[in-house]
Amino acid sequence: MLKSIVENIKGDRYIWMIILALSAISLLAVYSSTRTLAYRYHAGDTEYYLFKHLFILSLGLMMVYLAHRIDYRYYSRIAQLLLIISIPLLFYTIFFGVELNDAKRWITLPIVNLSFQTSDLAKLSLIMYTARTLSKRQGVVDSFQKAFVPVIIPILIVCGLIAPADLSSAAILFMTCLIIMFIGRVNFKYIGATILGGAIVLGIIILIGYAFPGTTRMDTWVSRVNEFLNPDVISYQREQANIAIANGGIFRLAPGKSIQCNFLPHSYSDNIYSTIIEEYGLTGGAFVLFLYLFLLWRVIRIIGKSPRAFGALLAVGLGMSLVIQALIHMGVNVGILPVTGLTLPLVSMGGTSIWFNGIALGIILSVSVHIEEREERMQEAKNNLVTS
Repeated sequence: MLKSIVENIKGDRYIWMIILALSAISLLAVYSSTRTLAYRYHAGDTEYYLFKHLFILSLGLMMVYLAHRIDYRYYSRIAQLLLIISIPLLFYTIFFGVELNDAKRWITLPIVNLSFQTSDLAKLSLIMYTARTLSKRQGVVDSFQKAFVPVIIPILIVCGLIAPADLSSAAILFMTCLIIMFIGRVNFKYIGATILGGAIVLGIIILIGYAFPGTTRMDTWVSRVNEFLNPDVISYQREQANIAIANGGIFRLAPGKSIQCNFLPHSYSDNIYSTIIEEYGLTGGAFVLFLYLFLLWRVIRIIGKSPRAFGALLAVGLGMSLVIQALIHMGVNVGILPVTGLTLPLVSMGGTSIWFNGIALGIILSVSVHIEEREERMQEAKNNLVTS
């Protein structure tokens, strides 16, 4: 069975190598950074989180494989359905979601008792829907009613529903949709109108936060921005991250030797990049950065070769979403951006987030599979023409 799976792996081999490299880094970093959790909740069984994360990562890799085996054009057909499902789920999460770290981002699935972050599904569905809508309206892309309205309304609704509990994720999704619109040849005045609409929605959310304390995370947002703008005020999290980076130095090879993971909040998720630098130095941190930038470059190559607008827009949307989140996570950890709650895609410990990232990467690979098969057919036709 394993041999059959390996033989059926197709698509950009460099993206596959990036996925495997990030997965290996994830296993090492999560195993190292969950020691405190293991002693606190599992009587020192440090292998508990390792095997749990290995199971989740294995399922994530399976998601990549299954998603890349499906012709990417089928995702256009389900984009609308997923978006229709996502919006009610986001509403449900706002009122009945599980509260964790002062934010309602999760719902618990019945029977399986699995925590599910609804914004992950919403991000994937909105990117797919935006790519689908713009690709089908390339001939009328300058039309306000036929192209702009069907795109802007879902963007504002979905981002507006995610923002109260997770402003950073909503901002990344909004930025990704703007990039899709730009590449999809949407008129600049409509892109400007979209930015204005996003600013209005954000203003409404801020006003609601002031009028009804507790409905948004206004206090958290304000404190994080004030801390970032005031160099004399260093939070506990920032201080521990700085110590971890200082311990790592320029070059280090000390897997499992992190000290600050015992003090750094969420060292296995929000601050896992600091743990990686502490154990592997700035050289190791630079290597992780290189992997994401290399992923972006491979996605750009796919965009240039894609014969269909939907494939190009889909690949750039999903690829940019992953890379932007990774860059912001790393920027936060090294202190050049305000603190957010963003994880490092495919590296931080998680559940459904890893699976949805796997699906996103699988869809990108599906686009590359279509390109490769098309090039093979063209080469075969060319050879037949020469021989005849």
